[in-house]
Amino acid sequence: METDPKLLEILVCPVTRTTLKFDRERQELISRAAGLAYPIRGGVPIMLPEEARELTDGERH
Repeated sequence: METDPKLLEILVCPVTRTTLKFDRERQELISRAAGLAYPIRGGVPIMLPEEARELTDGERH
């Protein structure tokens, strides 16, 4: 299931309130400011910090 592009435009990181970068390959929304990657499951972004993956040092830049 594909995520609605309009939804991706309005979502922000719940921790920092900054914009997110969509990683289509990994199906994640990336917040470099928070150092987190929020998963997208079944086309639905899971915007819970406890569900997010911590970015590696290489991914933060």
